[in-house]
Amino acid sequence: MKLFFCVLSMSVCAAVLPQRQTAPPRNDPKRVYLIHADELRYDRWQNNDAQVLTGSVQFEHDGARLYCDSANFFESSNSFEAWGHVRMVQGDTLSLTSDRGYYDGNQQMMEAHDHVVLRHRTTTLYTDELYYDRIWSQGYFQNGGRLIDNGTVLTSDWGEYHTDSKMAIFYYDVKMVDKQFQLTTDSLYYDTQVKKAHIVGPSDILSGKSHIYSELGYYNTVTEEAELLNRSTLDNQGRKLVGDSLWHNGKTGVSEAYVNVIFTDSVNKSILQCDYGHYEDSIGYAVCTDNAMAIDYSQRDSLFVHGDTIKVFTYNIDTDSVYRVMHAYNKVRAYRIDIQAVCDSLVYSSLDSCMTMYHDPITWNMNQQLVGDEIQVFMKDSVIDHAHVIDNAFSIEQLHEDKCYNQVSSKEMFAFFTDGHVHEAQAKDNVITVYYPEEKSDSSYVGMVYLETSELRMFMDSIGKLSRIWAPKSDGTMYPMSQIPPEKRYLEGFAWYDYVRPLSKEDIFIWRGKEREGVKDAEAPSVQP
Repeated sequence: MKLFFCVLSMSVCAAVLPQRQTAPPRNDPKRVYLIHADELRYDRWQNNDAQVLTGSVQFEHDGARLYCDSANFFESSNSFEAWGHVRMVQGDTLSLTSDRGYYDGNQQMMEAHDHVVLRHRTTTLYTDELYYDRIWSQGYFQNGGRLIDNGTVLTSDWGEYHTDSKMAIFYYDVKMVDKQFQLTTDSLYYDTQVKKAHIVGPSDILSGKSHIYSELGYYNTVTEEAELLNRSTLDNQGRKLVGDSLWHNGKTGVSEAYVNVIFTDSVNKSILQCDYGHYEDSIGYAVCTDNAMAIDYSQRDSLFVHGDTIKVFTYNIDTDSVYRVMHAYNKVRAYRIDIQAVCDSLVYSSLDSCMTMYHDPITWNMNQQLVGDEIQVFMKDSVIDHAHVIDNAFSIEQLHEDKCYNQVSSKEMFAFFTDGHVHEAQAKDNVITVYYPEEKSDSSYVGMVYLETSELRMFMDSIGKLSRIWAPKSDGTMYPMSQIPPEKRYLEGFAWYDYVRPLSKEDIFIWRGKEREGVKDAEAPSVQP
């Protein structure tokens, strides 16, 4: 009978005492049930309508089990406060532990405080304060947290973790560390199910020797692949890759870039531009296609080279004897203020600073044109030093007099430069030349000399004009200007390709092939770009 009155008294007191204020219940909430406690006591005046529970306390609510060492159970508000080894378990995939907490059964909300650990499958979240909403399957913190997922570690000031979608959303001072990869940003979405991070703000990424900056993209922690958008950049020891979109594999060091791609090598002072680029960091290999252009800015005036495809190979990488070889092929055009060129394919090696042009090459320097089967141009201290024309060499210098051209044809030819100007030229084997000596007094032409010899050396003055020539035993004829035979005016194979010549760095993208071979008419109309 005493026990009956005690229980009746507790029920009456629970009805008249003020209740803890809570938000309106959601979705017709179920009751929180007390499953076990070693001791239960109740005092209407001291515990604010709470049933005080101690010893192996256990609650059950809508499929979740909740454990603690002690608790204040507010049966009327369907909630409780918990202390000591607080733990919530939901199914066999989710557990939440802390030192203390508060659970609202009407809102299905768990507040966990001090040494909080949320475990969900392979993901673990550590923080000192966490609010877990069971209805929305979402936990969030505002005072710093750390999430670990299969070796990937994320930290931030604020964050959310959704147990239904397995998505983590972190804000403010975010850091993500994974193997050789480290990302810092202010906002990050991380899908723990597919192991992919979604970059949504200014972010810095360290991957091996590479530094990546991106404001929008994705990173897969399993494959170590990054997909980056919005003009992201990749830096690697003095080499910088930029594109509208980038793809980077941290395991292999392979990167690809698309649209408005710029690859800058500040060490070698060169730039590659294109709409598609491929770069392999481990071997120093690069490919550019689609509007490809190589720029060498190691000199006072930059050299611009265009081709359908440009490739760069690196040899003896990571050694003191490292050197690079660039290949450009199919419709190659090059422009620099002091020299221009066209050919079908080109190779440049930094080992000997030699640029070799193949398949119908033509080069121009001021008013001089040089053609042959193969042309080699050697640089010294980033300035053109000399050129070598191999087989079917033909040099033409356009003079100020109408229809007058100094010409030399031979098996091979050499040209030596000073400050970007030819100061000496040599022709060897089967040399035939036509040149116009000038009067020293008024620079008028004395006549035309036709000469055949085995070797010829020509010397130019400081402004590139022919000043004198040397030849061994030779056969030649000098014609007065008024008596030059038309058939002697131009050597066999003469063609002045002014309509092919690149006129600017923009003009290298406009291909103009030869109109016809062996043009004899020096007045053939020029083709404008």
